Amino acid sequence: MNYTQQFLHRTRTCVFGPVHDGGLQPAVFRVARFGDRHPEGGQPGPEAGLNFCNTRQLSRDQEVRALCWADPAQSELLLGSVDGTVRTFSTEKGAFTEARRCGEPAEGCFTGLAALSGSATVTCVECGTLRVWREDSSEPATELHAGQNVCRMRQSPVHRHKVATGGKDNPLKIWDLQRPESPAFTAKNLRDDWLDLRRPHWVRDMAFIPDSDKVVTCTGYHQVHVFDPASPQRRPVLEVEYGEYPLTALSLPPGGQSVVVGNTHGQIAVLDLRKGAVRGCLKGLAGGVRALQCHSSQPVVASCGLDRFLRVHSLEDRKLLHKVYLKSRLNCVLLASREEAGQTAGEAGSQEVKEEDDDEVWDAMERVEEAPKRKTTTTEEEEEEEEEKVKKKSKKKKKKEAFED
Repeated sequence: MNYTQQFLHRTRTCVFGPVHDGGLQPAVFRVARFGDRHPEGGQPGPEAGLNFCNTRQLSRDQEVRALCWADPAQSELLLGSVDGTVRTFSTEKGAFTEARRCGEPAEGCFTGLAALSGSATVTCVECGTLRVWREDSSEPATELHAGQNVCRMRQSPVHRHKVATGGKDNPLKIWDLQRPESPAFTAKNLRDDWLDLRRPHWVRDMAFIPDSDKVVTCTGYHQVHVFDPASPQRRPVLEVEYGEYPLTALSLPPGGQSVVVGNTHGQIAVLDLRKGAVRGCLKGLAGGVRALQCHSSQPVVASCGLDRFLRVHSLEDRKLLHKVYLKSRLNCVLLASREEAGQTAGEAGSQEVKEEDDDEVWDAMERVEEAPKRKTTTTEEEEEEEEEKVKKKSKKKKKKEAFED
């Protein structure tokens, strides 16, 4: 079984399309699954989109702006809505199980969600307020201010108590939630340009590079920066530019030696973090990229954006593997990394049983032989040709006689 088939059997791609279409289409919550069977026992095909929201009761305030896994087993999802509500969705039950108020709409939309050990939740909004919520309390256990105009908050996959924030005119900051009095690292502004003018900040997305303390960011000025908190300098140790349009999202493939970035014109590229060069581009998008997610073990990347398609590309040959139309402009994408080996074996066994049943049915059917088609002999063909020649001659004679008369 190749890696594509393993990806189809072992992963689930959760895609959320909460953006309104011209003020007419409400926010929706969709899950696209690859290689899963239909809940009623049918088989919808390799790609299918399921909607878990009642579209008659939706409003603009329920637009989903952030999501994350609520537990390491990846059985629950946390969704951050525009109205400041964080809802819990159970992937096993296929329904929303809990909702709690974690902010006010006046503070701005959620820019990031994260789950801590002990059923704690980390939220960050556009105004810069970062809070830690305990399950048994309606008040935040920790609250800090990360600056104005925060565009993104990300959690370290290794050190879960560390998060990174950044935004427009708000440099990269790394926070240790165990010591939230001040940031553990604050990036320094870039060097002035050749006219001695200040170069502005606009951090749009970031990610922690595995097996190191480095953080990679993408900016609204089509730049990719790599920061190393362990080095003496607080400026980027690597600076790469891609394209001419603002970068909106990034994700790290397995290994952390490259980064996948997307911009507002639907362009996705794979950049080498060692040489600072472009490895290749992924084609097929027709709208701005809103979210990217690389699988933790397979060489694939999922993307979604304003063209309402979920796409899965291969990072090895950069070909489009899957494309699903989900009817709404999409904000977020999330891949599950757990392996469902038991389910895969069960599906393989059911397929073998089905093939055996089909063979028995075909063996029990009676054979029907087709009657041989009548073939014209050469003599019959010659007789037909002679008759046609005689008819033509008689017609010519009649025409001559009529002309002479």
